[in-house]
Amino acid sequence: MMTLRMKKIHGLRWWMVGLIAAATVINYIDRTSLAVMWPSISKELDLTKDDYATIVSVFMIAYALGQAISGRLFDWLGTRIGFLLSIAVWSFACAMHGLARSIVSYSFFRGLLGLSEAGNWPGATKANAEWFPVNERALAQGIFNAGASLGAVISAPSIAFLYLMLGWKATFFVVGMLGFLWLIPWLIIYKTTPDRHPWITEEERAYIHSGPSLSASPGARTLTVKELLRHKESWSVIVSRFFLDPIWWFFVNWLPIYLAEAFGFDIKHIGMFAWVPFLGAAIGSISGGWYSGHKIQQGWSVDKARKRAILIGGAITLPAFILTVFASTPESAVLLMALVLCGFQIMINNIQTLPSDLFSGRSVGTLAGVGGMSAVCGVLVFSTWLIPFLSRISYVPVFIMGAILVPLGVGAVFYFGGKIRRLDMETANGSR
Repeated sequence: MMTLRMKKIHGLRWWMVGLIAAATVINYIDRTSLAVMWPSISKELDLTKDDYATIVSVFMIAYALGQAISGRLFDWLGTRIGFLLSIAVWSFACAMHGLARSIVSYSFFRGLLGLSEAGNWPGATKANAEWFPVNERALAQGIFNAGASLGAVISAPSIAFLYLMLGWKATFFVVGMLGFLWLIPWLIIYKTTPDRHPWITEEERAYIHSGPSLSASPGARTLTVKELLRHKESWSVIVSRFFLDPIWWFFVNWLPIYLAEAFGFDIKHIGMFAWVPFLGAAIGSISGGWYSGHKIQQGWSVDKARKRAILIGGAITLPAFILTVFASTPESAVLLMALVLCGFQIMINNIQTLPSDLFSGRSVGTLAGVGGMSAVCGVLVFSTWLIPFLSRISYVPVFIMGAILVPLGVGAVFYFGGKIRRLDMETANGSR
């Protein structure tokens, strides 16, 4: 038993990122299950698209609140316990969707789901800063986000399959149980941070601490939100995510309904097509993270590498959005959407890495949480509230709106970000 406890694992940081990527897969299976099965649920319970928009609004408002709370919660409790609480609550909430029978009960369980699922991203950003040196963080963030894309890829066909086998009530219960199974390896493997983990090799510990890292500054004070907002650089995360995150959530919340309304798809056909855009997202997640990390290893500054990757992502997303306006077949539509989400993930992976580029210590999770809350506010405005109104005309203005958001988000990084660098902690602890 003593031998097992003292055994060293080479590349332990990749086990950690793999576990969180798996949690992210489960996160997206849980959250997309309602959208995929909505055509059947709405028909059986006599609910409308406006009811769906209301339920999504409740989810997003709770998600915004959860982002603000969970960033602080992860900084206070640590990554291990933070993920334990987050995934246990959201798995329970997902399973309880099978008991919902009205807009009120769906809104309640959906709100609980949003409040708890929000912890996944501040937690992932914090774990990234704890376990990876600066040159690998965008790749690690890409792996996290690839988990979101993979979850969205497999959710549509797998949920459609479960629905055809079990019906929608049992499907919610089955996918809700996945999170509780994930907790078993999580509690075994993610014991603590790399500076104290008994299974990490000394070589890997030294490599992680070879550059600025969260665990390399254990005494750093957590900045208050007010202190963080004094830094113009913090606004590069907050404003860019306000404009860009609605692009992702359009596809998460509305893609199955778009396919049903634009092409007359049923749940079976939604399962056949809805995964394609998220395959493009997975490619963008990995390639965008790899690209900036590779450039840093070649000697580029963090500032140049991150900004170049964000520009490349925007250059892919913007024209693909415009071309989607002219898509006349489901095949061409989902392929263009795959390009949209590929470019989006290249951008967002590097933007989500900025909190750990700008700050050390426990402030990373806090800024990630504030950025996540800003993102949800943008989603509420541009995706949840505007899309039901715009789609009554057609989905053309929806895609045009998405295209407009791209330069606004990219521009925010350049305008507010200045030169991306680790801010001096003595300056950060006072006023600027």
